[in-house]
Amino acid sequence: MRDQIITAVKQAPPRSLNVVIDAVDILASDIGSLSETYKFLKELLRVVHKHSQDSRLILHLLRPSPLIHLLTETRFSPSLTLVTAHPPVLLTHIATEYLTPPPPASHEAKFWSIFLPISERGYDIEQLVFGGQGRGCGDPDEFVAEVVVRSAEGGRKRAVERVLEGWSSADGPCDLTTLSSLKSLRLKALVAQPTSDPTQNVSFNLTLTVSQQESRAQVPLPYAHEGKPLSLTNNQAGAIFYDPDSADDIDDDDPDEDLDI
Repeated sequence: MRDQIITAVKQAPPRSLNVVIDAVDILASDIGSLSETYKFLKELLRVVHKHSQDSRLILHLLRPSPLIHLLTETRFSPSLTLVTAHPPVLLTHIATEYLTPPPPASHEAKFWSIFLPISERGYDIEQLVFGGQGRGCGDPDEFVAEVVVRSAEGGRKRAVERVLEGWSSADGPCDLTTLSSLKSLRLKALVAQPTSDPTQNVSFNLTLTVSQQESRAQVPLPYAHEGKPLSLTNNQAGAIFYDPDSADDIDDDDPDEDLDI
């Protein structure tokens, strides 16, 4: 079967080609080895890219699958588009329990730091949907798509973009705000709140007029040099000028004159 797939791709017409394997887990079960499955998919990807630069290899896996981490590494393919389907109840749970709705209604760094660990726990997701305290899957014709796009450019530090999109059987790809399962969430963008002015609504004046600001600028500083640094010539050594205070106890006598040193 593997040879037949490779041969079919090589004999395809010379144009953009999309090769879809919609059951990679079943393919791995038929091959009987994860390493052999990985080698076959790696070879298939090489043949697809050789056929046309615009051709794509599309793989469908069910989570959790041990092949996901192998196939998303950069050594398998520098470029990647990973689409993961999540139930809308996951976003409702995070918004309710952690008070963090999805962006742009919250800060991206905070949301992803909560979303990613929870989304990796398959058992917890099943409990949110099917458990005793579960909220159900909502509309069965809708889901939330986590889209990760990795560019092949940029050297070792490749650009990675991660976004959330909605999908419904009626509209296809859509915005999260259009999903009926997420109508209860406030998904509006964050609006910067204007900072309050402390000088407003007080019973006395805290501001200065223009003439007051000019008068304040003309007041000399209380220093001997009046705010200007002392200029020393090349031949002039540094000196310390001390003006005794009235409380200083200055005694010209040597306190140690009785000592025979």
